[in-house]
Amino acid sequence: MDMDQDPRKRLYFSDGRRKVDYVLVYHSRKRSSVRGSPSQHRLSIISNGSYPLGVEEKDSEGGRGEPAGVVLDIGPTDPGDGEKIMIREEFEGNLKNAGVEIEHDKETNFHGDAFIRLHAPWQVLSREAEFLKIKVPTKKSYELREDTGLVATMNEVWRKINQPFQPKVPHQEQEHSRTKFLSHCFSRDKLHLYNIKSKDTFFDNATRSRIVYEILRRTACTRTCQTMGITTLIANGVYDSAFPLHDGDFHPPGQTEVKNDRQLLHDEWARYGAFYKYQPVDLIRRYFGEKIGLYFAWLGLYTQLLIPASVVGIIVFFYGWATVETNVPSQEMCDENQNFTMCPLCDRACDFWHLSTACGTARASHLFDNPATVFFAIFMSLWAAMFLEHWKRIQISLNYSWDLTGMEEEEEHPRPKYETLLLQKRQRKMKNTKNKNEPEKGVEEAGELGKDKWRQRLLSAMAAGNPPGNEKLTWRDRLPGYLINISSILFMFGVTCSAVFSVIIYRITISALMAMSPDPEVKSNVRVTVTATAVIINLVVILILDEIYGMVAAWLTELEIPKTETNFEERLILKAFLLKFMNAYAPIFYVAFFKGRFAGRPGDYVYVFNDYRMEECAPGGCLIELCIQLSIIMLGKQLIQNNIFEIGIPKLKKLCRTLKDKERGPKEVVEHPSRRQQWHLDYDLEPFNGLTPEYMEMIIQFGFVSLFVASFPLAPLFALLNNVIEIRLDAKKFVTELRRPDSIRAKDIGIWYNILSGLGKFSVIINAFVIAFTSDFIPRLVYQYMYSETGTMHGFINHTLSYFNVSNFKAGTVPSVSGLNKDITLCRYKDYREPPWSSEPYQFSKQYWSVLAARLCFVILFQNLVITMSMLVAWVIPDVPKNISEQLKKEKTLLVDVFLNEEKEKLQLIQSLFSKDLTQEQQEELQISDQTSLPLQQTQTRPVPPAHAPASTAPRSRPRAASFSQFTRQMSMSPRSDITHHTAV
Repeated sequence: MDMDQDPRKRLYFSDGRRKVDYVLVYHSRKRSSVRGSPSQHRLSIISNGSYPLGVEEKDSEGGRGEPAGVVLDIGPTDPGDGEKIMIREEFEGNLKNAGVEIEHDKETNFHGDAFIRLHAPWQVLSREAEFLKIKVPTKKSYELREDTGLVATMNEVWRKINQPFQPKVPHQEQEHSRTKFLSHCFSRDKLHLYNIKSKDTFFDNATRSRIVYEILRRTACTRTCQTMGITTLIANGVYDSAFPLHDGDFHPPGQTEVKNDRQLLHDEWARYGAFYKYQPVDLIRRYFGEKIGLYFAWLGLYTQLLIPASVVGIIVFFYGWATVETNVPSQEMCDENQNFTMCPLCDRACDFWHLSTACGTARASHLFDNPATVFFAIFMSLWAAMFLEHWKRIQISLNYSWDLTGMEEEEEHPRPKYETLLLQKRQRKMKNTKNKNEPEKGVEEAGELGKDKWRQRLLSAMAAGNPPGNEKLTWRDRLPGYLINISSILFMFGVTCSAVFSVIIYRITISALMAMSPDPEVKSNVRVTVTATAVIINLVVILILDEIYGMVAAWLTELEIPKTETNFEERLILKAFLLKFMNAYAPIFYVAFFKGRFAGRPGDYVYVFNDYRMEECAPGGCLIELCIQLSIIMLGKQLIQNNIFEIGIPKLKKLCRTLKDKERGPKEVVEHPSRRQQWHLDYDLEPFNGLTPEYMEMIIQFGFVSLFVASFPLAPLFALLNNVIEIRLDAKKFVTELRRPDSIRAKDIGIWYNILSGLGKFSVIINAFVIAFTSDFIPRLVYQYMYSETGTMHGFINHTLSYFNVSNFKAGTVPSVSGLNKDITLCRYKDYREPPWSSEPYQFSKQYWSVLAARLCFVILFQNLVITMSMLVAWVIPDVPKNISEQLKKEKTLLVDVFLNEEKEKLQLIQSLFSKDLTQEQQEELQISDQTSLPLQQTQTRPVPPAHAPASTAPRSRPRAASFSQFTRQMSMSPRSDITHHTAV
C-alpha cells in the first residue's frame, strides 16, 4: 500500500510496520551519488582517516534488500560540514548500539532538510520503562466504594446536569468507571502482572517518544567533547531540530469512524464552539504529557473559580449603581447651592471653579468607592486562599489518577552552555598544568599542536580517569554574570520608573496647555482627555517594554550559567516576573499611592522643573482614576498582547513560510517526492518554546484580579471572558500550530505556585492600603462617628475641604482673569489643614491625625483578619482528599497481597518439586534395600542392575530449584493468572 494513500501509514517506517517514535532533522547539502553493490563501502573525501567511522551506510533493520549507495562527497562549502557529518555518524552509531532503529531518507542527492526516523523496539521500551520507573496498570483491580443515600442522589443529579458540558471522548467512560486497576512500576521480571494485549500498543505514543527522548538526551558523542546528547548537538548546529510526531492530521481527508487523539482534541477541545465544555484533561495529559496537562488543569480551575468572583463583583458594582442617588457626599458635591469655590488647578492660566462642576466624577467614583468594596476585598482575599487550597487538592487527585504518586525526581543532564564553559575551564586548567610541568617542551610543541590533536589529547585525558563530575563551575566563574544581572535589573527598574515619570510630565504639561486654551469646552474636558491619553501611552509603553524585558531576562539568565534546564527555567521565570510585574504595575502603584500625596497646598505647591505643579487627584478622589488606569491596562494587555499577538504573529510567520515555499516550490517538488509525509508536515509547524509565556500571562492577570480588586470589582468578569477565549486559543495553538512537545513528567506547576501564593498574601496588604489611603471609606467613617452632629454623612464634603486666603498666593500664581463675577477672598481645597485665621495657619489639623490613625488601625485590623481567615480556610480544606488517601492505603495493601501471594505460590511450587524429588529418592532406597535382603548366593552372583537404576557408588546429583523466570512463565501460561480479581473497597 502506498503510504501517501493511507494517512495512518505516514507514521511508520517504509516497511509499514515499525512506528516512527522520534524525528531528527538536519540540513543536507547537495552531493553527487553513485549506486553500487552492497559490498561497496562509503567513500568520503571529508574524512582524514584520523577518526574511525562508527556507522555503516546500510541500516541493518530498515534497509534490508536495498542496495547501499556509494556517496562521493565533492566537498562541503563550509569546512565545519565535514565535522558535523562525522559527529552525526558517531551519534547515530551510538543510538544503534542502544537498540534504537534508524531509517534515513532514500534521496541522497537533494539540497535541503534531511529527516532521520527513530523507532524503539519492545526490548528498548521495556528496558527504559524499567529504568524510568514508569507506572503501568496491572491485571489486579478492585471496585471503588459507591456513595449511598443523599450523597449518591446529589452526585447523580450533578452528573446529569453536567452531562451536556462533558466532552465526547471515548475513553472518558473507562476512566470514570467504578473499577480501578492497580498500578505498579514496570518490571521485565513481572510481565505476567500486566495486561499486555499487544507489545506495539502497550506503551502509548507519548510514553514511547519520551523514552526515545531520554535515550537521545543521555547518548554521548565524544567528538563534541561533552557528555550530553541531542541538546548539545542541536545547540552546535549538528541537527536543526528533534521532535516527536503528531498522531496524523487533525482534519482527516475522509470521515473515519475511529478518530486519533489529535482529531479528538481538535473536535472536543481546540474549537471556539466547544467553549462551554469541560476540558478533556486526561486526554490532554495522555497526548502532551503531565506538565502541559497540569497547566491546562490549573487554567481550567482558575477560570471556573472566576465565575463566583465575577458574580460577586457584578453584585457589588450594581449595588454602587443602585445607591448613587442616595449617596449624601455625591449629592452635596452636585448641589449648586452649596457654592464651594475651589482654588485654581494651575498657576495663572487656571481660574477659580465650583465644586459642582465635578458632579459626574463624584457619581462615577461612588460606583467603585462604596462600603460593598470593603466586603469584596475581603471576599477576594479569601477567594485567593481557597483557590490555592483547592488547586492543591486537584493536584493530588491528578497525581493519583495519572500514577505520579511516589514519583522520584529524575536526574537532569547539564545544559550545553554549562558543559561548553566547563570544557573550556578544563582545557585552561590542563594547559596551565602542562606549561608548569613542561615549560621547555611546551614552547617547542606550541606550533605542532593543532585543533584535532589537542582534542584527541583532551579526550584521552578524559578517558584516562578525569570524569566531568569532578569539576564544576564555582561562584568565581559566575561572578561577572551576577554583577551584570544586578546592575541590569536595577537599570531596568530605572527605565520603568523613567517611563512612568515621563507620562507624569506629559500629564502635567498637557493639562497646563489645555487650561490655557480659550475654548471653554476644551477646558471642561481637561481631566478626562489627559487621563485617557496618558493611560493609552502607558499601555503602549508597557507592551513594548514587556517584549524587551522578556529578551533581557533570557539574556541575563544565560549569563548566570545555570547547570540544568530546571535551574534555568526557575531563574528565568523569577527575572521575567520581576521585570514584567514592575512594568505592568508601576503606573497603577503611582496612581494608587503617590499621586496627589506630594502636590503641596495652595501657596506652597511642589513644582517639577520649577515651572509645572505636581498633579493632584480628581475632586472625587484618586480611586476613580485608579479604576480607569487598571481597566484600560488590563483590557489592553489581554486584547492586544494575549490575543492579537498570539493570533497575528503565528499567522504572519505561517504566511512568510508559505511565501518562501512558493519561491523554492518547483525545485523542492521535483527533488522531494515524499513531501506529504507526517514528519514534513510537522517540521513546517512552529517549535514549542515552553509554558513560561502562557503562565506569565495568567499570573499577571491574577495580579490584576487580586491586587487592586477593591478599585475595580469588574476585574474578575473581564478575566473570565478573556480566559474562556484563552483556553480555546491555547488549545488550537497546541493542536494545530505547534510541533508536538516532548512528554515531560511533573507532579506540580513548580515555582508558579510559590508566585501565586506570594501574590495572594501581597494582595491582602495592597487592598488594605487601597481601602485605607486611596478611597474615602475611612474618612467617611471617622466623620460619621466622631464629627457629625447628627450621626449621618450630611456635611461631609464641607468637613474635608480646607480654607485658603487668596492673598497668600505667591506672586505670579494668581489667576490673570477670573470668570466668576464676584470678588473672591477665600477658596477651598481638599485637605485637613488649619484655616488661615487660626494660630497655626495651613498646618495639619487634628482631624488629619485622627483620620491617619484610623487608616493605620484599619490596615492592621484588615491584614490580621484576612490572614487569620485565610489560614482558617487552609486548615479546614485538607490538601489530600479523603477518598484519595483511602484509595492509596487500599492499593498499598492490595499490592502487598499480590506480591505475597506470588511469592507464596513460588515457594509452594519449589516445595512440590522437592517433595517429588524426595519421593523418587525413597523409592530408589527401597529398591536397594530389597536387593540386599536376597539370599547370599544370589548376592554373590551380582546380577546386572537395571538400566534405570543408578550406580550405588556414584554420588547422586541434587536437582536445582527452578528459576523465578520459569515460575513466572508457568504462571502467565496458566489460565488462573489471567482472571481479573475484584475486591470491594
